[in-house]
Amino acid sequence: MSGTAKLIRSSLTSVAGPLGALLLAVLVVSLTTDRFLMSRNLSNVSLQVSSVAIAAIGATLVILTGGIDLSPGAIVALTSCTLAILAKNHEIPVPIAIPLTLLLGVVLGFINGLFSTYGRIPSFVVTLATMSAYRGLAFLITDGHPIFSVSPDLDPIFYDKFLGLPLPLCYVVILYLLMLVFLRLTIPGRAIYAVGGNQSAARLSGIQVNRTRLLTFVLAGLMSSIAGVLTTARLDSGSPNYGVGTELQAIAAAVIGGASLAGGHGNIISTLFGALTVAVVQNGLNLNAVASSWQEITIGSIIVLAVGIDMWRTTFSQQAAQLFAVFRKRLE
Repeated sequence: MSGTAKLIRSSLTSVAGPLGALLLAVLVVSLTTDRFLMSRNLSNVSLQVSSVAIAAIGATLVILTGGIDLSPGAIVALTSCTLAILAKNHEIPVPIAIPLTLLLGVVLGFINGLFSTYGRIPSFVVTLATMSAYRGLAFLITDGHPIFSVSPDLDPIFYDKFLGLPLPLCYVVILYLLMLVFLRLTIPGRAIYAVGGNQSAARLSGIQVNRTRLLTFVLAGLMSSIAGVLTTARLDSGSPNYGVGTELQAIAAAVIGGASLAGGHGNIISTLFGALTVAVVQNGLNLNAVASSWQEITIGSIIVLAVGIDMWRTTFSQQAAQLFAVFRKRLE
């Protein structure tokens, strides 16, 4: 079997589970409410999932190296407020304000990566601290008040369409395809898997482990800042309260998509299915008028279930292989 055929087979196998979870979620929600499959609702789901799906790209990259990033929600808040201040308070044109905001996201991700790699502080601790610090900065620069009516130039960025498709959905598709190519066909992308799979072996192979891990945090910061820009464009406002829970949803999307918290295993397309699953479940809960408290409990339960499956995946695989071997011997 050629290398390309093996890659395709491996990709299809890793996608099957998350895709099945998504289809199951769609089936369950469809049976509980007839409003789910309405075109208007599906369009809303595609818009709502965009920010989380893009933030989930960064979460997946960090997880692939065996790390964790708890700061996406805070970065969304800080970049949202920054864009609002630049565009409205300082009257900087949106085409200039957006790149500056994305640059801020890169810097914030770099800070996360710098302390967790070269500073040798566990990424959980670093991003837990920056999660608080970044949101605190968002409150500081806005005095704790939202900034409304940022700019009419932001509206087309989120609400326009391309070939009949909402632009946010186009952004998601483009970014996921780019990241798929990056991870599978570039040296830095393959290094990410190598570092997550076996850090010592990767170092002996000549891979710059710290530099690779730093890159994942930088890209995660960039993805979170893109999510922040889309949030600002969607609501035409910036607020230090935006992005709450985004980090958990992004991690849930990655884990539901099959990314191993131990690192080295995961498929970026599966993460997209994971993000869609989270969005479908939340949309179903909203359509059924489930209280927000129970929504949080449900999402938390899904995360625990997904992590549990990840932790027991190897054991289940070994037991299944043993049962299959016994069954085959009996047939012989």
